[in-house]
Amino acid sequence: MHSISRRAFAALISFFLFAGFYGSQAQTSLPYQKPPQAIIDLVDTRPTPAVDVSPKDSSGFQWLLIESYSGLPSVSDLAQPELRLAGLRFNPSTIGPSRGRYITSLMLQALPNGAAKAVSGLPPAPKIRFVSWSPDARHVSFVNASDHEGPTDAGLSLWIVDVASGQAHRVPGIALNGIFGQPCEWSSDKASLVCKMVPKDRGPAPKRSEVPNGPVIQENLGRVTPGATYEDLLKNPADEQIFDYYATSQVETVHLDGTTQAIGEPGVIQSASPSPDAHYILIDQRHHPYSYVLPFPMFPERILAINLATGSSKQLADKPLEDTIPNIHDAVEAGPREFGWRSDAPATVSWVEAGDGGDPRKDAPVRDTLFLLNAPFDGTPRKLADLPIRFSSLVWGNGHLALVEEARWKDRKRIILAVSPDAPAAPVKLFEGSFEDRYHDPGEPFEVMNAAGKRVLQTTADSRGVYLRAEGASPEGDRPFLSVMSTNNGETKRLWQSADHFFEFPVFVLDAATPTILLRRESPGLPPNYYRKSLAKEEFKQVTFFPSPYGNAPLPTKQVLKYKRADGVDLSANLYLPPGYKPTDGLLPTLMEAYPTEYKTKSAAGQISGSPYQFPILYWGSPIPFVTQGYAVLENATIPIIGEGQAEPNDTYVDQLVASAQAAIDEGVRLGVVDRHRVAVMGHSYGAFMTANLLAHSDLFKAGIARSGAYNRTLTPFGFQNEERTYWQAPEIYYKMSPFSYADKIKAPILLIHGEADNNSGTFPLQSERLFSAIKGQGGTVRFVLLPLESHGYAGRESVLHMFWEMNNWMTTYVKNLSQATAAIKP
Repeated sequence: MHSISRRAFAALISFFLFAGFYGSQAQTSLPYQKPPQAIIDLVDTRPTPAVDVSPKDSSGFQWLLIESYSGLPSVSDLAQPELRLAGLRFNPSTIGPSRGRYITSLMLQALPNGAAKAVSGLPPAPKIRFVSWSPDARHVSFVNASDHEGPTDAGLSLWIVDVASGQAHRVPGIALNGIFGQPCEWSSDKASLVCKMVPKDRGPAPKRSEVPNGPVIQENLGRVTPGATYEDLLKNPADEQIFDYYATSQVETVHLDGTTQAIGEPGVIQSASPSPDAHYILIDQRHHPYSYVLPFPMFPERILAINLATGSSKQLADKPLEDTIPNIHDAVEAGPREFGWRSDAPATVSWVEAGDGGDPRKDAPVRDTLFLLNAPFDGTPRKLADLPIRFSSLVWGNGHLALVEEARWKDRKRIILAVSPDAPAAPVKLFEGSFEDRYHDPGEPFEVMNAAGKRVLQTTADSRGVYLRAEGASPEGDRPFLSVMSTNNGETKRLWQSADHFFEFPVFVLDAATPTILLRRESPGLPPNYYRKSLAKEEFKQVTFFPSPYGNAPLPTKQVLKYKRADGVDLSANLYLPPGYKPTDGLLPTLMEAYPTEYKTKSAAGQISGSPYQFPILYWGSPIPFVTQGYAVLENATIPIIGEGQAEPNDTYVDQLVASAQAAIDEGVRLGVVDRHRVAVMGHSYGAFMTANLLAHSDLFKAGIARSGAYNRTLTPFGFQNEERTYWQAPEIYYKMSPFSYADKIKAPILLIHGEADNNSGTFPLQSERLFSAIKGQGGTVRFVLLPLESHGYAGRESVLHMFWEMNNWMTTYVKNLSQATAAIKP
């Protein structure tokens, strides 16, 4: 009998204890647990504050608004009342968002040299959302949520900050409706906002009867109505009544002195936006008949323009239920869509209409057409541009310039056009390329608030160039840059690029004439902060001084790995190692995290993403905290799924998946860091789907962790992720890509975690339940953890800490200690 070292014996005992814990019961009731303190400390760090630059005031002066965010909410916060209707989740007590982080404090800082000062007069224990500058920079509005009971406290209240004094006050008597998002928008008069209010006479909420009035019946009489799978849908007439009650709002003008004026009639109003000249309100309203298989963005929609002087309204469109749109990329509804104000004109509405009936499979010389219609909206619409591929976005500039983007999924094409709104002419093509090709991405245009409070292009002083910012992807990693693109021919001139050994990103063009920019700078040891930089002279000044969110805790080291797959495709991954790790420390147990992405070309698939010079910012789902437990972490290991030419990426999904994972492990082994025999794989959502497939089709991993995934693709028969073929068109693809089909092959231990209130399309908790049952029924090693109240992304602090506890125990049992114990007893 061979002797066993004390350390190996302890590891062996630990394994059997954990194995007993996991295997002794098919079902356990367990209170929330906590992982090691080092992981708790990382989970409890708060995000670095965000900043928002004001428009220029009348004297050209600007301010910086600094917003500090809350940590993870408690599970008791998630347990507050929540309604889940028509694809929405909201708190019926506040009639606003029921989830998400909120702002806990505000500070104002005068640019360029002022000191940051806290805004006073904030509500007690603030839960701030929807912060917005007034067009003249004299005020800031925000919405505070309170679920305290009482006629004056509960709900969403409107608050105004006087910038000069730094004092906030509540606008009395205002109860806002925020279930569709931001409830208020500043008017160009700078002294009022247009808000969606809770109707004062709405009465008590409908009560759901436990006694049904009859069956719920749906039918389809021969129409082709494909659709994805959605959560939180209306289920019956009672749901419709409850949805109407909470979604109905009254649009009102709210003046800074607290006086209000009703606009139009109450309705289920998704948005209400004042025209740039403040004479009209554009209303986007949903109405019956509703659907029980589609969420609210597809409900019938009515677009109205209301004249504030007369109260009269003009209906611009009334669109039916959108239940016939093909479930493929670039498919849109027939008829007008994408209504909005032209930002640089007094009162002009723009919209888009499909020239192919909304079906990209049809041949059509004009895919989309842009239209304009001036107030009072009773004339003939004017055509702005015909687009040969699908409309993507539009940014207004001035009478001679607007930027229009087109995009096509099939070949990943992206086109940027310059159009002239006031003097229609043939659009000028400024850029054409692939939106997959990050190395040649010209970037996105900077926008700035104009005097009407609308976003417009930020141009050079002569209006002949547009400022762009881009990630600056390159084989050496991302190096963001600022450039100017000529609106005459698309030629670009790079004005600035991120410095060596730092990751810098241009946030705002403070002065277009100089030019002077505000940039965010960070490095592996330097937390993100903001700096003012003049490009015309040597001026570089730090503006904010945010400390590291991790205090003095040592940070993991990061290295961007570059390697090749067996078929020659370039791959990359971020390797994180424990603080103080030395090569002499030997091979480490390893956790690999990834998320597969589809591509049309190998060249695009092989492009490097990310930068080695970014400060490590952790979030609830990050694998990086496991470096504190002695693991190497291969984060964001690229898993490209490529389908060149006529081939579809998923035709060879499994082969490419396994080859990419193999290459990542091989590179870690080559570096002398990764212990090939102690590697686990994890992923979330589509990454969880990947994890289960890797365990089913390879023996690369000792264990897997799959969170909130979908594992049986026949339950999403009209497509999934970027797969456009239906189950009936490609049944073999749906079968082969479903790890559920190969549950008998999943022999490595797999930990399944899912939020019981998952709201993501396709990732129903049932997916994890069924995979657990299948693996269990085949004698596999599997644990299924259902997190109460949690959505697709986990939010509650207790849930996140318990998730890390589960993951750490799973890794300790089946990756770290199992190998030690097994190695110790070998002859």
